Amino acid sequence: MDEKELHERGLKLRIDMFGREAVEKRMNSFGEFGKPLQHIINAYAYGDANELRVHLKGAVKNGCSAEQIQEILLLLTLYCGIPASNEAHRIASEVLRENATG
Repeated sequence: MDEKELHERGLKLRIDMFGREAVEKRMNSFGEFGKPLQHIINAYAYGDANELRVHLKGAVKNGCSAEQIQEILLLLTLYCGIPASNEAHRIASEVLRENATG
């Protein structure tokens, strides 16, 4: 998936989660200066779940327990919303299962 597709997917998820008005307000709050930041947020924070998988694998490799990952994901729910948290939990479950089976 290219960067434009990630951006569009992330923007759609963000709008689904928070509503168009809230997203547009936040995206326009810093004017032209903030556009690159908003692009990164849309493409990578909301558009690319594979990034989470990479970080979770690194966390497990560096000794994070399932309980520690669970605590972080529950905190994520407060900041990113239930849809993003559901997806994060799905990915974390897969990574933890893969690690348990070797």
